[in-house]
Amino acid sequence: MRKYIYKIIILSLFITVFTACSDDYFDVNTPSNTAKLDQLRMQDLLAPVIHSTMEGQRSAELSFGNYVQNFVFQGGGAAGQTTASGLWTQVYLYILPNIDAINEKALENGAVHYKAVADILTAINLGIATDTWDNIPYSDATDGPDNNFPAFDTQEQIYASIFSLLDNAINALEGPDDSGFTLGSEDLIYGGDTDKWLRAAYTIKARYQLHLVQKGETTAADVLTTIANGFTSSEDDFLMYYDDKNINPWYSAEVLAKNTGNAHNDIASQLVSSMNGDYFPFESGTVSIDPRLPIFADNGGEAEWKGYVSGSVGLAPDGTDANTGFAVDGFYTSIDAPLMLISYAEAMFIKAEAAFLANGGNATSIGTTTDAYNAYLDGITASMQMYGVDGTDYLADTAINVGESNLMLQHIMKEKYIHNFLNPETFVDFRRYNFSDEVFKGLTIREEEASDDNEYFGQWFRRAEYPSSEVNRNEENVLLNQQTPVTPVWWDN
Repeated sequence: MRKYIYKIIILSLFITVFTACSDDYFDVNTPSNTAKLDQLRMQDLLAPVIHSTMEGQRSAELSFGNYVQNFVFQGGGAAGQTTASGLWTQVYLYILPNIDAINEKALENGAVHYKAVADILTAINLGIATDTWDNIPYSDATDGPDNNFPAFDTQEQIYASIFSLLDNAINALEGPDDSGFTLGSEDLIYGGDTDKWLRAAYTIKARYQLHLVQKGETTAADVLTTIANGFTSSEDDFLMYYDDKNINPWYSAEVLAKNTGNAHNDIASQLVSSMNGDYFPFESGTVSIDPRLPIFADNGGEAEWKGYVSGSVGLAPDGTDANTGFAVDGFYTSIDAPLMLISYAEAMFIKAEAAFLANGGNATSIGTTTDAYNAYLDGITASMQMYGVDGTDYLADTAINVGESNLMLQHIMKEKYIHNFLNPETFVDFRRYNFSDEVFKGLTIREEEASDDNEYFGQWFRRAEYPSSEVNRNEENVLLNQQTPVTPVWWDN
């Protein structure tokens, strides 16, 4: 069942906003209509937190989707370094302060399930933030004017906090809640279904465990143990839908913008070539394109699908004019389309990758276990189901149905890449495998001109820089943690 956004007024609790500011900032910038903490209920705060969580993910994807070549700037432009300031604002102005208030009220009322959901949302936002900037404020993050210069926690510490929050949430959701406070329509994801929140906590934990496998902090077996308790079907998908009054931001930025002659993005060749048979030629004669491609993109009715090479001047890989833009009424680009955080299909690709690695697989090895192969197929099936297309012929084609003895990591990661279109998690996957063209077939770095001003020529961007607003407010701590945008984050070393 779709969960639609209802009208939301973001409740900015300036008394708990942590970002490093002077006392005068709080004196002059508190709006007259700001609600006081004792005037607010948990129910008033949860929907804005969920909304900002999803909008924050989308904000990060505006840069990271270009980095992983889901899309390019209009006509083929490649993104440069980013501060991801929109994500920072969502996390530190609208999310963590409001979650702090939810936690306070949940503890007062013994609302253990409300607290559990707040912990899951905290983990989600810490995860996207640390994967974006590496070290970030957390321990001191909601001290407000009592601590205008919060120190930064290391990414290793943040990951420990993520797992602690998720474990606490799991323990709470597996037990009773006798407080009388239940989640309802303010839960924009699951409508108050705590069993789905429990499975979400396990699935999100598996996602973050997978991030650390190459680092040696977790094992593929750990991931498999966790994902076994995760999502069980596409009914568990973590999606937030919009409506015709609160319109989807991708629809606004891509469809409406293009229709009114404003700047927009186009679809990149890495995605298109992974779906049109260029990188993985179809063999059955009954499939010409991945059936999900028209759900994402539009090629103006031309016979061929030609994505834009990142950094080119409107060219496809064959040197002719590219032709793929965002679909006008696509899955993510219709007026009431959802934003997706994590899905059952991704859970199956997590399981497939973990099982592949647990069996000794690597970037170039061939063959795997029955469990890994079945999870790979289950992920594709679930993806087709979520996107509402018929994947029967696609799944039967031997370019896809390669058999467990021929499965490679590139097959799993290609399908995860396609399924997670417009999801910033893909930027993590690309970094985990060092932008390898053995894992992400056909991948090449953006085209650009070498120049004295282009200090990152020929290097993949691996993180965001801290926003200028935080540099101005908390300069000493920012400078202690600032790295170049091509420096790997902790788990990427």
